[in-house]
Amino acid sequence: MKQTFDAIIVGAGIMGLTLAHALKKRFPDIRLCILEKEPRIGLHASGRNSGVLHSGIYYKAGSLKAKLCAEGARKMAEYCEAHHLPIKKIGKVILPTRIDEDRQLDELCHRAKVNGVVARIIDSKELKVLEPAVISPTGRALHVPHTSVVDSKAILECLSHQLEQQGVKIILNAALEEIRGEASFLRVNGSEVRYTFLYNTAGQHADTIAHQLGAGMRYILLPFKGIYWALSSKAPIVCNGLIYPVPDLKLPFLGVHVTKTVEDKIYLGPTAVPAFGREHYRGFSGIDFLEGLKILYYLARQYGSNQQGFRAFTHQEAFRFFKKYFVQAAQALLPQLKAEDLLPSNKVGIRAQLFDKEKQALEMDFVVVRKENAVHILNAVSPAFTCSFSFSEYVVESYR
Repeated sequence: MKQTFDAIIVGAGIMGLTLAHALKKRFPDIRLCILEKEPRIGLHASGRNSGVLHSGIYYKAGSLKAKLCAEGARKMAEYCEAHHLPIKKIGKVILPTRIDEDRQLDELCHRAKVNGVVARIIDSKELKVLEPAVISPTGRALHVPHTSVVDSKAILECLSHQLEQQGVKIILNAALEEIRGEASFLRVNGSEVRYTFLYNTAGQHADTIAHQLGAGMRYILLPFKGIYWALSSKAPIVCNGLIYPVPDLKLPFLGVHVTKTVEDKIYLGPTAVPAFGREHYRGFSGIDFLEGLKILYYLARQYGSNQQGFRAFTHQEAFRFFKKYFVQAAQALLPQLKAEDLLPSNKVGIRAQLFDKEKQALEMDFVVVRKENAVHILNAVSPAFTCSFSFSEYVVESYR
């Protein structure tokens, strides 16, 4: 059976769904189809999201992340409220874990002002009131009061149901078998599909699809595994909101932090260790031998060149795979924490981090590449979930 659509979206994660939402809003009569290779939505990055609506405090002024994050968080909060989806404003504190990180705290405060984020430096007395289990070695912390948490899976389900009601066709179990850009043609489940325009929001596989269409050849995805531990309900530790360390601003990772869900469950993590496959969540499942070799090759080059201080980061993260060293990292935030306070968790994700082969560096910003009648959303990593509504509107308006 042959089918024809005005636009095809590959991938039904948060970017694919919000992009469809933006397209239907801009072009109500568009014939639109979303292809998802899995039997249901939310099995990968979007469904494994922490649920934190990031404020936009970390990102360098002028970057897409800085431009889109605060507005994206507002739009996501409005969507949750309009559709009666869980959302809690619990706030965030960011604190230095070493004396020499105090200047970075000031830099984050400056970025907050430039990016339109409400945040202020607080002293140890105010910190004690907000988070009694936390101690700052410099006596200061940054408080971001409006940071909220949401239920990412509930948002995905609501969006997909809404889109189907608007006539968007969502096809599950629809892995691409063939794609030919010059003919605007692809094949799924033995059926031919024609399109006028294609949007690639395939997340952990976005670079592969882009390369098949001759786009984004300078980039390759390097997957990093994020493992979390759960805080035991018996632990004598109170966490009222989100607690983050001052991050290394040269790298796109935020370090081990304390996350609280809308159900008030508390997790610590994530790690950022290399994964040996794009879906290598646990054990040997998802390991791709050939791709693992390719990943190791680029990681070794990055380690050798030590761009972005990658060597020290590698040493640090490699040990955090083991509970003993993970606990040590977490104790920088929660000094009273003991190993027995952390329980194994099934919460694990893959960060689809883009690597720029020309710059020999991990890409810090979102990357959008257009070639002919296809737009490829690459490096849609954190805070992509937060930004998704504003990010999708940006793509629709900028890449028509």
